[in-house]
Amino acid sequence: MAMTAGTPTSFPMSNHTRERVTVAKLTLENFYSNLILQHEERETRQKKLEVAMEEEGLADEEKKLRRSQHARKETEFLRLKRTRLGLDDFESLKVIGRGAFGEVRLVQKKDTGHIYAMKILRKADMLEKEQVAHIRAERDILVEADGAWVVKMFYSFQDKRNLYLIMEFLPGGDMMTLLMKKDTLTEEETQFYISETVLAIDAIHQLGFIHRDIKPDNLLLDAKGHVKLSDFGLCTGLKKAHRTEFYRNLTHNPPSDFSFQNMNSKRKAETWKKNRRQLAYSTVGTPDYIAPEVFMQTGYNKLCDWWSLGVIMYEMLIGYPPFCSETPQETYRKVMNWKETLVFPPEVPISEKAKDLILRFCIDSENRIGSNGVEEIKDHPFFEEVDWGHIRERPAAIPIEIKSIDDTSNFDEFPESDILQPVPNTTEPDYKSKDWVFLNYTYKRFEGLTQRGSIPSYMKAGKL
Repeated sequence: MAMTAGTPTSFPMSNHTRERVTVAKLTLENFYSNLILQHEERETRQKKLEVAMEEEGLADEEKKLRRSQHARKETEFLRLKRTRLGLDDFESLKVIGRGAFGEVRLVQKKDTGHIYAMKILRKADMLEKEQVAHIRAERDILVEADGAWVVKMFYSFQDKRNLYLIMEFLPGGDMMTLLMKKDTLTEEETQFYISETVLAIDAIHQLGFIHRDIKPDNLLLDAKGHVKLSDFGLCTGLKKAHRTEFYRNLTHNPPSDFSFQNMNSKRKAETWKKNRRQLAYSTVGTPDYIAPEVFMQTGYNKLCDWWSLGVIMYEMLIGYPPFCSETPQETYRKVMNWKETLVFPPEVPISEKAKDLILRFCIDSENRIGSNGVEEIKDHPFFEEVDWGHIRERPAAIPIEIKSIDDTSNFDEFPESDILQPVPNTTEPDYKSKDWVFLNYTYKRFEGLTQRGSIPSYMKAGKL
């Protein structure tokens, strides 16, 4: 067919071109939004310094000196931000955690000697399991949530194969390991850990985040035994929709749970603990702590985190979670039928206050405690005598024994893996075409780069 002179021809844009346009657009947007953000962060740090100096009542000469020290730090931060951080800057000491998409290692930064926990996530698995949005959310919340209740992230970077999050190392291990060491916790110990977790969950809710995956594995303990929240990307499980379908699809013929039902609480606890580690490191995970409304297509809100806390509280006092079963599918069925299945074993006595709080957490979301704000939870009789304002400064319910800054005695033993081994070029899959989805993943924290020797005094060898 002849073309009319002057008529512009339009060709459909190929997928390759469309993707390149998207990458170019995102790169430019990221570049300018980062410039604005860096400027804002620098101004905020300057204001914080001025406020701190006023509060200390410093003389003009002292203020001048402090300002010039701060300016030097800002200059050093800019210089260090431009340097590429990579695996070669860290020495891997030991594997301390493993999940479906990667692992966590204890590492030492070669130039400062500081100890960190390095979370390594395989890009191929992230793409295959549609985890990109989740890992992005985790990186963003860790950048934004800069408080006492959230595990601190100092750096993030990537290479051809993996994403890396450099986190503070919390030598106390996690609540899952602690609960497996002890049959049950006392009400006093439970009150301590639950009240700290209430404050931790509230801290992220105030930032506008919902955790959705509150479970003992994600409650870490610092060197003094206090709680910090971790794992904001649902990284040990599949995408919520997939996970929901997995449980739902297999519940048409629910497996018999008869033998488990007829066990006494001691046998139940033993069976639960025997299978627990396997569930923690599997791709599917366990639905034990997930609120029923999260499985529904009707939507949920931040109250789902309080349900999870009720399940953890039950486990602390009874020795196993209320809906635990021999299979995740049966657990899912029990969660969905919580009105019939949430029962307390008569042979494990707990106080009426404790029982009441668990039942206020594990109830339909409209009637759940916390729906009128966190103060409603704090005012519950179970938390009588809790000094909410100073809880982190008080001794922890169970003291943590730390022998050195790289003590891993509160962690499981894991065999070495090849996740950090360089892959021969011939077998390296081409993820480069999809690499743009991880754009702007790199992050460096001001304090992490400018404070030398910032290992807390109680963590230094010889001071423990």
